[in-house]
Amino acid sequence: MKMNKFYTQKGDDGYTGRLGKGRIPKNHQIIEAIGTIDEASAALGMARAQSQVQDTVDLLLEVQRDLYHLMAELSASKENASKFRVIDDERIAWLEGKVDLISNSIESPKEFIVPGDSLTGATMALARNIIRRAERRAAELHLAGDIENKNIMRYLNRLSSLCFVLELQENQRNNSSELSLAKKRAE
Repeated sequence: MKMNKFYTQKGDDGYTGRLGKGRIPKNHQIIEAIGTIDEASAALGMARAQSQVQDTVDLLLEVQRDLYHLMAELSASKENASKFRVIDDERIAWLEGKVDLISNSIESPKEFIVPGDSLTGATMALARNIIRRAERRAAELHLAGDIENKNIMRYLNRLSSLCFVLELQENQRNNSSELSLAKKRAE
């Protein structure tokens, strides 16, 4: 079997193509947002690979697929973005339902927690922070008029909540002791 080339040399000039007509600089805010979402997907993939719970594995894979759709919409030129739009009110409601379902099955901490009580939980915390950065990048694009789908920001916001409740769930499943809190308890 012959291997395909994994490079095109088309981006060697510092520009990259879009889904549709046109090229933009690789340091453009849109490319930064796409790269940050891709980073988040990689962190979610690490959490998925570590999780011992099939429901969590399945949920994270579905979220990663949503992120690919989201990146495609961002990659598209303005006139083509709607052709790639998958993240809508229905996907937001689906994600909110998942957050609510998991929230109802865990104990909520009374204070800020310190990530690291379990490997998968810590990976979820890392993913949540990357997703928050992606949300800031998307907000920047939306406020500049570069993207019109406000559901992109809504999805990323709810996704960070999902990561938090999954972090708690993983910690509680894998650790019989109390969560590490940001504030040290008086002894």
